[in-house]
Amino acid sequence: MTMNSTPKIFDTHAHYDDEAFDPDREAVIASLREHGIGAVVNVGANRAGTEHSLELAQKYDFFYGAAGVHPSDTMEFENGTVSISWLREIASQPKMLAIGEIGLDYYWDTPDRAIQKKWFLEQLALAKELDKPVIIHSRDAAKDTLDLIREAGGADMSMVIHCFSYEVEMAREYLKMGHFFGIGGVSTYKNARKLKEVIRFLPLEQILLETDCPYLSPTPHRGKRNSSLNLEYVIHAIAELKEISEEEVIAVTWANAHRFYRLPEPESSLTENI
Repeated sequence: MTMNSTPKIFDTHAHYDDEAFDPDREAVIASLREHGIGAVVNVGANRAGTEHSLELAQKYDFFYGAAGVHPSDTMEFENGTVSISWLREIASQPKMLAIGEIGLDYYWDTPDRAIQKKWFLEQLALAKELDKPVIIHSRDAAKDTLDLIREAGGADMSMVIHCFSYEVEMAREYLKMGHFFGIGGVSTYKNARKLKEVIRFLPLEQILLETDCPYLSPTPHRGKRNSSLNLEYVIHAIAELKEISEEEVIAVTWANAHRFYRLPEPESSLTENI
């Protein structure tokens, strides 16, 4: 895919604060716009990640941030490293668009599930209070995640299920609530049969492009450091699965991201030079 300098692609979930970018962070970020990346949301996973997300949003005009504590880091609430009042203050800053990433992670299964659930609900309540969209992390915790979202009134909130990894049946339940689905590098993996079925099932209008960089690099870069520059492979995979053009994937997901994050209505991302 050959890009011109016009921004078109929205990376809705990245972690440029990660230490993997320490050697060349500024150079990587400086290269994004010339390769068609028009906007990035850097997502907090703990206190440090949330603070760095705010810093990146303040430093770069096309960066935004999200404030939240990942389920695997919820001991930060328990030990006083973070608090809901601190999170409220950070999330209320300009360019901090969402609460996230928050949720449940039973793959690592630590800290205790009761602690994960407690702080998931507390952060959902904060999102509701602030009327912010929510970035959901759910790994090996399909039923509990859905149950807690319903308990928190999730049908009346705006959410994206980040790195969606469940079956079509679960996707249908979130779709009924009007939620979005984060699709990234896993869509390019040969063994990602479930996800490919989900992508075929979903309306394009509910899909958001994401990298989760530096993690989950798409084929052919699997195992290497990921960045927004690799979204072209995700776009190609979605276009093939849905039998539509890459131009349509770019244009619709660009508009979807603005709708989800409540940014001003964007101009069309289509150009003749894609």
